[in-house]
Order: sequence, then structure tokens, then C-alpha cells
Amino acid sequence: MIRDRVEVTNKWGNLIGYSRAVRAGNQIFVSGTAASGPDGALHPGDALRQTEVILARISEALATVGAGLADIVETRIFLRDMSDWEVVGKAHGAVFANVRPATTMVQAGGLIDPDFLVEIAATAIVA
Repeated sequence: MIRDRVEVTNKWGNLIGYSRAVRAGNQIFVSGTAASGPDGALHPGDALRQTEVILARISEALATVGAGLADIVETRIFLRDMSDWEVVGKAHGAVFANVRPATTMVQAGGLIDPDFLVEIAATAIVA
């Protein structure tokens, strides 16, 4: 099976050995994505802005392998603190209002960087 990958450009990609996204046939798996930049977390303390950045990064990764947000069938949302659920949910809902993927939202307790408030993974299927 041919696999197309979107490489990770942050410090964790090589260390952990993972791709941002992998397309295998008509399925695309997007790794847990956080709002990170070259110097660490983007928008520390702002779950809304982190979610917006994450969803944009997921969209870019999908486009690289020939898909889009409308192809997403499932998202998994990990929160450092469940009290952010509503603001994160509204940002997610704004993007997926018409797509309505299956979604899970859980409190993870801790993410790889203490400034990360949100991490989102996704699965997409293309025709």
C-alpha cells in the first residue's frame, strides 16, 4: 500500500518519529495537533486561539494529501482542563457545523508542553 505523509516540522517530529498526517488509500489519519511554533506554544492561556490554529493546521495537512475538512469523519479533542470545553467546542462547531464528524472530547490532564491547552486528532476518508 502506498502511504503519503505530511512531515512534522517541530522538534517533536524527529524525536518521537511521527508524521503530521498519513494517507493510506482513501483514509487519512491526522496526528494529535497542537498550536505550536518554533519557540513552543502559540497563544498560551487562550484555548480559543489555540483551537483555531490547530484546525487551520489540520486543514493544511489534509490539503497536502488531497483532502479537506469536509472529508473528516472523526475528531478527538484532548483538553488540559475540561473547563475549556465550551470555548473549544464552539470553535470546533464553527468549522464543522455542516460536516458534523463523530467527536470525542476528553480531559487529558497533561499535554506534551504545559502551555498547550488543546490537542486535536482527526480521521478523514476521501472518495
